[in-house]
Amino acid sequence: MVYLLGGWQSDFARNWSREGIDIADAFADTVKHGLAAAALDAGEIETGHVGNFTAELFAGQGLLGGFFGLVDPAWDGLPTARHEAACASGSVALLAATAEIEAGRYDLACVVGIEQMRNVPGRIAAQHLGAAAWNGHEYGDAEFVWPRVFSDLAAEYDRRHGLRYAHLMRIAEINFGNAKRNPNAQTRGHLFSPASFTEDDAANPVVEGRTRKMDCGQVTDGAAVLFLASPARAADYARKRGVPLESLARISGWGHRSAPIPYAAKVKASADGRYVFPQVRRAILDARARAGVPDVAAIDAIETHDCFTAPEYMAIDHLGLTEPGESWRAIEDGSIELGGRLPVNPSGGLIGLGHPVGATGVRMLLDAVKQVTGSAGAYQVEGARRVQTLNIGGSTTTTVSFIVERDAA
Repeated sequence: MVYLLGGWQSDFARNWSREGIDIADAFADTVKHGLAAAALDAGEIETGHVGNFTAELFAGQGLLGGFFGLVDPAWDGLPTARHEAACASGSVALLAATAEIEAGRYDLACVVGIEQMRNVPGRIAAQHLGAAAWNGHEYGDAEFVWPRVFSDLAAEYDRRHGLRYAHLMRIAEINFGNAKRNPNAQTRGHLFSPASFTEDDAANPVVEGRTRKMDCGQVTDGAAVLFLASPARAADYARKRGVPLESLARISGWGHRSAPIPYAAKVKASADGRYVFPQVRRAILDARARAGVPDVAAIDAIETHDCFTAPEYMAIDHLGLTEPGESWRAIEDGSIELGGRLPVNPSGGLIGLGHPVGATGVRMLLDAVKQVTGSAGAYQVEGARRVQTLNIGGSTTTTVSFIVERDAA
């Protein structure tokens, strides 16, 4: 069992380049704020992990584990590592830290997720992000790779089950609406017209295929940090603060699955199955099995990967809110809204809150901690005690899911 002692995230509306901040500055600032928020001293941390996708392309910077040594003199000599799994990079960094703690190597880990993406023009950013597809083998004709990939996913749902664009737009509308409650959301100040969430080519222009502007997650500068502890270290932490151990958030389950990198190979393999992406379904069920969670009814909130509306539509049925192909039911009946049966992305998700790629998995887990400890503020899900995350890299080439919960009221 691994406990979560707290953390911090940056304001995803910021543009670091415009502020004269480089990725190392942002890394150090995030970790220092995180230490303060969790009431920890740098000298207590025993190991460091960082999730990042493409710092080499966006910032010309590799070896991000070396940034820990810039934060505090106590971290000269700290064992560190950097992890890459496209949009699931942060979650893979978290998995590495939990493995070290469970193996007994260390008792207290610092995990950072970070990405700088707004320091280049949008088309260049899209090219960099295309590195998560199979370069030279798929989508070479696409101007914007990921809008095209998830246009194809929408088309696949339409082919198998039927799909109304209005349902995708309701996902976007909910996530943008939730983001207005989140003080760290990139889009919290954005204004929309009624036509924004329609197929109006002026208000909601086509990007690639079926994907329009309002289907898309954000290009974001951002970072998040979490501190993970063994049961013994968490018990000591709780005792010093005069709180019961049961009041701390913990990771009770995890799932991690991978698939061949080409999108077409995944869809072909699932042609006769119930789920478009069976490896996503397996990761979800693995996490629940390890947590002893019988089914989706035992989950209070979801933070899922909505880099576009189509992946969230996919996540709804893969998470079990509906039968396969019937995600529209949970959208129409309000199940996924704040106050609904199972709120999805109360934070605003990648569409509303923002998507600094390497930070997303860490940010999701941080929001899960906020929910189960009752500290999510205006986007708190009432009574939340158990949250599931779902973080994907590429066209679900890497999928990671966590269950976060706490026992005490």
